Amino acid sequence: MIKVLYGTYNRAKIEHMRTLLGDTCFDIICLDDVDARMMPDINENGNSPLENACIKARAYFKAYNRPVFSCDSGLYLEGVEEDRQPGVHVRRVKNKTLSDDEMIDYYSKLVKEHGGQIVAQYINAICFIVDENHTYTYDGKDIASVPFLLVSNPHHLRKSGFPLDSLSKDMQSGKYFFDKPPETGYHVSDKGFQDFFTHAMMDYRLKHVH
Repeated sequence: MIKVLYGTYNRAKIEHMRTLLGDTCFDIICLDDVDARMMPDINENGNSPLENACIKARAYFKAYNRPVFSCDSGLYLEGVEEDRQPGVHVRRVKNKTLSDDEMIDYYSKLVKEHGGQIVAQYINAICFIVDENHTYTYDGKDIASVPFLLVSNPHHLRKSGFPLDSLSKDMQSGKYFFDKPPETGYHVSDKGFQDFFTHAMMDYRLKHVH
């Protein structure tokens, strides 16, 4: 098993990735499992999900000198003004970091201003650093979410760490994702992430052997 640091404190994301990579050679640990005294101060000032993923991964690798990966996402809303696009700052509004409930309230009001529903999509990116000489990055369409509807009326259910699930509906059926089977969710292509790690390790082992 290869012990890999996942650069996040978000428990929902950690458990999702552990489930996703459960049948692989990876043993996923998180920031709660490492020495907090060595924790770097990271300024996520990238202009894209991939830039931010790489900023985080490089900082954690420099601090802990072990295999690490970081992910980042950007939320893009169809028909919303450029200066109000969440992009890579989904949780930050006017220099304030929003709680789960504050996010639901803010985005519910934003969507209401635009007619009650908006076509939305998450663009995702990952940076995986195995060692100083092997870094793998990806932000392809197969790890992006499918387009979905962001609506103004929140579902009564909540999922910690994923607050916008309460405002998200499937485009085809018009149903909240909470009311559909889990495998029909909008999040990411699990296979896309699995393929990324498989190809990265195949490449690493090939180069490492030779």
